Amino acid sequence: VVCGPAGSGKSTLIRSLVKLHTRHALPEVKGPVTVVSGKDKRLTFIECPDDACAMIDLAKVADLVLLTVDAAFGFEMVTFEALATLQAHGFPKVVGVLTHLDKMKTNKALQQVKKALKHRFWQDVYDGAKVFYIGGILKSGKYPRNEMRQLALYVNRVKFRPLSWRNAHGYVICDRVDDATPASQLREDEDCARRVDCYGFVRGARLKPGGAVHIPGVGDFAPAAVEVLDDPLPLNAKAAATLKSAAVIYAPMSRVGGVDYDDDAMYIDLKSVAYSRDADVDDP
Repeated sequence: VVCGPAGSGKSTLIRSLVKLHTRHALPEVKGPVTVVSGKDKRLTFIECPDDACAMIDLAKVADLVLLTVDAAFGFEMVTFEALATLQAHGFPKVVGVLTHLDKMKTNKALQQVKKALKHRFWQDVYDGAKVFYIGGILKSGKYPRNEMRQLALYVNRVKFRPLSWRNAHGYVICDRVDDATPASQLREDEDCARRVDCYGFVRGARLKPGGAVHIPGVGDFAPAAVEVLDDPLPLNAKAAATLKSAAVIYAPMSRVGGVDYDDDAMYIDLKSVAYSRDADVDDP
């Protein structure tokens, strides 16, 4: 989970990490973005909005939190709210990321800001907490590749804190949500009971058939069916060695690969279409 105040570089950080892992350029960061980071490992990036309810929901499922801080401005109230929320939910692994360091005019001012923000971050987390320093944004709209490589290497190798409650309960982070209510029912009554299809990876314990499902902020529901689908991002050791013949990214809400999901349809963007005009077709 990438968390931080507005304008601190959350979207740019996710797009830079996705570009490093998959060589894909995300047009927008929307919803969970899952990438293959190794032969037997997947990473799911989620951008936390500047909202207290979203912080509470994501704090329940976060394994690692990248807390972005605008070094040119310093710590904001959103940063302290996020840390307080994480502490109330078991306090998963937290890593600080200081951005916009290129706005420092002198090297002395840069070192002073680094030291002050690092020690202030240690007071709220713990002494010796990992902090990464990121400079300015390149012309491509991404962060420097060397700094992203260091951060990606740490994220791949870090060991997450096992939270007992989370490991004993099954939960799903929805990658895609479709409204499957028939159009005829919607025309008759717009306030009719909806049928919603939710897709996502099951984490923690397995889902028990027939059990109730709690949706944060909505309530408890009894799912009509739970089906096992094909893995959209399989971990194939042979294919992952090349990362060319296998899928390396899955982000249905972010319009990856020219596929866009709407409320009631799926659109595929074809760059070039070969077709024949009626005037060019000879009648038999």
